[in-house]
Amino acid sequence: MPSRSSGATLHMLCGKIASGKSTLAARLSQNPATVLISEDVWLAGLFGAEMASVADYVCYSRRLRQVMAPHVTGLLEQGLSVVLDFPANTPELRRWMREIFARAGAAHKLHFLDVADESCKQRLRLRNQAQNHEFSASDAQFDLITAHFVPPQPDEGFDVLRYGPCD
Repeated sequence: MPSRSSGATLHMLCGKIASGKSTLAARLSQNPATVLISEDVWLAGLFGAEMASVADYVCYSRRLRQVMAPHVTGLLEQGLSVVLDFPANTPELRRWMREIFARAGAAHKLHFLDVADESCKQRLRLRNQAQNHEFSASDAQFDLITAHFVPPQPDEGFDVLRYGPCD
């Protein structure tokens, strides 16, 4: 039975590629007793050389989520907050995250970065040029992935904090 630890919060991030999710995640992780878990860092370390397509990302991301769920649940049960820098960009992924904080009896915050496609693409191009991110993506890959993006809906029941392009 999970220990319903007071103060533990699962911070989830929803936003398109290059909307600022990882930047916000780093800022949130500066709070005391907070752990940052970045999908990009783990995927690059475990599967980087094997990830050549969006289909590869989907496959390896699913595998990573399977092992991360009990780990994140355990951290929350111990009273640590977790910034889960995985994209909460579809109802399916948000359901997976809900199961984690519900199982742990933890609070949650869904941080929604609502940034226009063209702004994200401009940021993505700059990020690709700087080569300071684990992965690069083309405009075509951005469009392919963004086609699956579904903003959080009120009926999903999340505690949503919305950020605009200037936040």
